[in-house]
Formats: sequence, structure tokens, C-alpha cells
Amino acid sequence: MRRLAILILSLLLASVVLFALLRLLPGDPANALLGVGATAEQIAAAKAQVGSDLPLAEQFVRFVSSLARFDLGTSFVSQAPVGAEIPNRLTVTIPVTLLSFALAIVLAVPLGIVAAVKADRWYGGVISVVSQLGIAIPVFWVGILLVTAFAINIRLFPSGGFPRHGWAEPLEALRNLALPVLTIAVVMASSLLRYVRSATQDVLGSDYLRTARALGSGFTEALLRHGVRNGVVPIISIIGIELASTFLGAVVVERVFALPGLGSMLLLGISQRDYPNVQGVLFVSTLLVLLIGFIADLVQRLVDPRLRDRMVGSP
Repeated sequence: MRRLAILILSLLLASVVLFALLRLLPGDPANALLGVGATAEQIAAAKAQVGSDLPLAEQFVRFVSSLARFDLGTSFVSQAPVGAEIPNRLTVTIPVTLLSFALAIVLAVPLGIVAAVKADRWYGGVISVVSQLGIAIPVFWVGILLVTAFAINIRLFPSGGFPRHGWAEPLEALRNLALPVLTIAVVMASSLLRYVRSATQDVLGSDYLRTARALGSGFTEALLRHGVRNGVVPIISIIGIELASTFLGAVVVERVFALPGLGSMLLLGISQRDYPNVQGVLFVSTLLVLLIGFIADLVQRLVDPRLRDRMVGSP
């Protein structure tokens, strides 16, 4: 309940920041409804339509009350409800995020453990160097390299776009998502690998692992039975952060690969000064990131009984 209260307060604070930032942008939101040479009457009518003629306090109350009902408003340009458009966009962004994150974990966890256990071998050092290189390379440049290799040179995957009928063509949709997913996964795996390697090194130097070895357990058995659960606790919070970063990375990479997800909707809304679209995408993105952190915190307490006991014993 405490974490849930913090989540709600964080969301309220994010709403305040979002409202303030959008109102600090130059120009009036009503301009998106007007053409060149609009009359004073048309300008006044447009301001009344978008509510920009009201005092800021009243605008904020209306803004928060609408968000509480999950009413994200109506697009200035398409006149379509923003709350109906965002779920359609999420059918692209969420699969990209989850597939990228799953592939990043598959790559990072075993390689991070090998890099820690075999740190004195040449391949352990190579894994560490490659992970540092992966962090240093910008994600869009990774995308360009993958497009050059797999879309232009060997023509294995499309360079961008998404099927017109979406997931009604699942195999074609997955082919279109292959390069975006791989682009994000390479960068995320490089970052996550460092934390896995560090957590594994801490486990290797722990007293309980040495005790298990002294009592007759083999190295692999001691690591799996005693090391994994202790080592995974600090990793869970990092995984939550990385999952949120993967989601935000997906929003950026979508534009590179011309995917019709939240990223394209956000940039299109900014270019058209379509404030309801912009604030809708930012609010939903903030909500998802906060929920990811909330779930990661709960999972961490389920895995580590010491955290549960601390919460129960605290006043």
C-alpha cells in the first residue's frame, strides 16, 4: 500500500510537470486549429474550444480530472479520441519492448556470468570489452549497421515499415520487427551484462558460497543453489530500470524504422502542434514506466524475504 501511494503521488507529480512543460512551449495550442490569416473571432473560438482562454489553475483542474477518467482528449488534427488511438499504437510498441527485453536478458545473463566466472580467461575479457563497446555506440547507429547488413546486403529482413493489416499477418509483422528488436536488444544487453557480471563477482566472493564449497558442494551446484537467488535480488531493480529504458528506446527506434507506434505518434503530434496527442503519449509512457518500477519493487520483495520482514516490522 505504501508503494502504491508513492506510485499515485509520482503520477500526480508527473502530471503537474507535464502540464507545466506543455504550457511553457511557445505559441497557443489553439494555433493548431487555425490557418494563416485567421480572424480575431476564429482565434477566440479556437481558444474556447481547446480551453486555453481559461486561467491556468482552471486548466490544470480540467487537465487532472480528465486524466483521472483516462480521458486524454481529442486530437486537434484528426478529431479522433487520443485514448482510442494509443492502444492501436501500443500493439507495435509493447511487442517491440518485450521482445527486445527478452532477447537482451537471454544475451546478458549467460554472458555476464561467463564474464565474471572466467574473468581470468581471454574470452571473459573479450565479453567485457564488447559490452563496453555496445554501451558506447548510439542506438541509431546500431540500427543503421543492422539495416546495412541484413536489409541491404543480404536482404534477409525489411529495412522498416509495418504490414498494413498489422498482426493479422503475424509472420510478416515479426519480420518487420526483427531489426528494431535486435537493435534495442544489443544496446540493452550491453548495459545489463555489466550488472550481471558485477552481481556474479559479489556472489563469487561471498562467505556463504565458500561455506557451501567447504561442505562438499561443487562449484556449479553451489552457484546455482546459493548464489543465483542472492545475486538476482540487486539485478531485479536494475531489470526494472532497463525494462523502462527498453520501452523508451523502443519509442525512439520506432522512428528510425518507420514503425507506427507511440514514437511516431509523439513526433507527429509535436510537428503538428497537436497537444492532446503529445500529452497523451507522454502521460501513458510515464504511467507505464512507473508501473514497471512498481512491479519490479514488488518482485524484489517476493524474492528476498529480508525485504518483506523489514516492511512488516517497520512502523
